[in-house]
Amino acid sequence: MPRILLLLPAAGYANQDFVAAAARLDIELVACADYCHRLAPGWGLPPLMSVPFDQPDLALPQVLNALRQPIDAVLAVDDHGQALAATLRAALGLPGNPPAAVAALTDKLRFRELQQTLGLPHLAFVAVNAEGIEAAIALGFPLVVKARRLNASRGVIRADDEAQLARAMKQAQRIQARIQRDAGELGLLVEQFIPGFEVALDGVLVNGELQVLALFDKPDPLDGPFFEETIFVTPSRLPAATQDQLADAVTHACAAAGLTEGMIHAEARINDAGVWLLEIAPRGIGGLCGRVLDATLGMTSAEIVLRHAVGLPLPPQAQAVAAGVMMVPIPLSGILQGIDGIDAARNVPHVTGIEITASAGQLVAPPPEGAGYLGFIFSRAATAQEAESALRTAHAALAVRIQPLVEP
Repeated sequence: MPRILLLLPAAGYANQDFVAAAARLDIELVACADYCHRLAPGWGLPPLMSVPFDQPDLALPQVLNALRQPIDAVLAVDDHGQALAATLRAALGLPGNPPAAVAALTDKLRFRELQQTLGLPHLAFVAVNAEGIEAAIALGFPLVVKARRLNASRGVIRADDEAQLARAMKQAQRIQARIQRDAGELGLLVEQFIPGFEVALDGVLVNGELQVLALFDKPDPLDGPFFEETIFVTPSRLPAATQDQLADAVTHACAAAGLTEGMIHAEARINDAGVWLLEIAPRGIGGLCGRVLDATLGMTSAEIVLRHAVGLPLPPQAQAVAAGVMMVPIPLSGILQGIDGIDAARNVPHVTGIEITASAGQLVAPPPEGAGYLGFIFSRAATAQEAESALRTAHAALAVRIQPLVEP
């Protein structure tokens, strides 16, 4: 029986998907968590140890001392544990992407510098600290301010003039400082805004060869000032030549970064000038969105990650079916009181499931402050248009009740 050390974050949406997939595949999981084992949620997998994922140098000896049996692979459920997982693989002599490759792709500034070195299309950018507004202004508006290592659109804000830029930089720096220990050293990335249609590519690398698993359209415009993602639909309606161009750009960037193994999630903008890579993450699609692949490939993203790690066969070509997922957006910051209309939404034709992940009484916030969603709606249909329409109809049936926060 293969044995995998799995880094389970306390707030990981896909934790249960990994646990369930491992049970189906007869894989033994050893859990490493970033929370106290006495507070472990009911995943049926008590963590062997608890360590700070964001401090790999500190966590490494703790994990190595706690391990009592050999393991075959080290995996992280989401972005939070990727750096530690790479560090552990290197220390244990296990296959997988090295720490330098992971670092190059999980830092937005380093990825832009990589694109610049490769000559891949990118707009002008600059690294700034809280006082570096003049260098950013010189790029020309509109601009986008980005926290360097956060995901899910946290700390990503568009600015169309100097006043907006000053506010955006201050807000992004505050968000980054709240979440990351080294925020003061990191600074921010400011770059020119890229207009266009946004897409996402999920694939798996095997010895550097990319197998595209799904190409998702994001039909809702993402023009700012904030960039909350909502709907992903596959197959993409982009021309085949554009899809090939995107896959080639992703392959080139991964090779240059030294990324050769495992699932990747790439995001890009498409316009008349071509394909513009926004980022590539060394993981599968986030949240519970990985379940959408079950409709097209017969297995979830979590199962694909585990299969690759232990050398089991990967899914064949996608089926001739369309599927979609909506990350149910948070309309305003406040305390969630409840969501009505769930049964009506589930009964919408082509809707295959609804998973509400936020709980009543929970504090919720949309991007750029928050990183979560109220839940996920899944659809499957004959065409991408039908899959998208089902998601929109189901979402319209929901009535979200949030008590706004009182400003001091």
